[in-house]
Amino acid sequence: MQISNRRRGVHVLVMIMKKPLNFYLVDAFTDSVFKGNPAVVCILDGKNDRDDSWLQSLATEFNIPLTCFVIPIIGSHSPYDFFLRWFTPTIEVDLCAHATLASAHTLFSNGFVGSDTVEFAPRSGTLTAKKVSETFKFYGNEEKGSFLIELDFPVIPTCDYNSNDIPIFSKGLSGATIVDIRGTTVNKIISKAFNGPSKASSTDKIIVVLQTWESVTELQPRMDDILKCPGKIIIVTAAAPEGPVYDFCSRIFAPKLGVDEDAVCGSAHCALAHYWSLKMNKTDFFAYAASRRSGTVKVHYDKEKQRVLLTGKAVTVMKGYVLV
Repeated sequence: MQISNRRRGVHVLVMIMKKPLNFYLVDAFTDSVFKGNPAVVCILDGKNDRDDSWLQSLATEFNIPLTCFVIPIIGSHSPYDFFLRWFTPTIEVDLCAHATLASAHTLFSNGFVGSDTVEFAPRSGTLTAKKVSETFKFYGNEEKGSFLIELDFPVIPTCDYNSNDIPIFSKGLSGATIVDIRGTTVNKIISKAFNGPSKASSTDKIIVVLQTWESVTELQPRMDDILKCPGKIIIVTAAAPEGPVYDFCSRIFAPKLGVDEDAVCGSAHCALAHYWSLKMNKTDFFAYAASRRSGTVKVHYDKEKQRVLLTGKAVTVMKGYVLV
């Protein structure tokens, strides 16, 4: 009788336990572990039996800049392959390039897709990731032995911004001299969020341009004062000096989104591409993310299509299972 009860208890326990959820920790926009921007990629099974509160709670539990959820689109004639959602430890966001790169890297590396292109359907509009061949001219250098991923994102146009706010930003940036400040705009895209209401996608990124490369790389921000600045994402940037392979550098501060400094923000480069194309009269850039972890992004701005192609590498650091 005891054996029977024990077996019955085990059976009930198995029934109430959820199927383990695979997750992958990936460093994006780098070819070295512990560099670039980390993201957790969770592959859901398409049944969508976990609600938004659970998704946010898991992202909070991981407590890294972005946790993304990749949901296969099955049983339909949709042109897209996967739904894609991004969460910081505190909030869901409309767009995240480094987590998209991490997601595509996970799908390509683990045989989850049978082609070199994958199309995502996030709430901010169609996003495409393409696996680039192992031999590739990356600013004059032959890249072999691994693959790169090219992301196709909408441009984020820059616009005039209220210069009266410059002292507020300068205080948050430890008194740095600001030579230009620009706002950003985006056409509102209405799309039905997965398992949620339709929402309008907008941007609240502000570009702050400093005098020199060193002003950005050596910057010691004051997070308490940055929290008082307008905007949700502060993009600090400067042009590279003559000689280096890079065209510009940047650092990204987003404490209002739960991320004090984003190691490499791909979507910020959708705005930086627009800004620096106007300043440098060019459309191809090699950009350096000057955070402590550092990272690199190859950027192409397609003016005719108003799209930005972001190319970079990623490396998988670990794989595990979510048991709840």
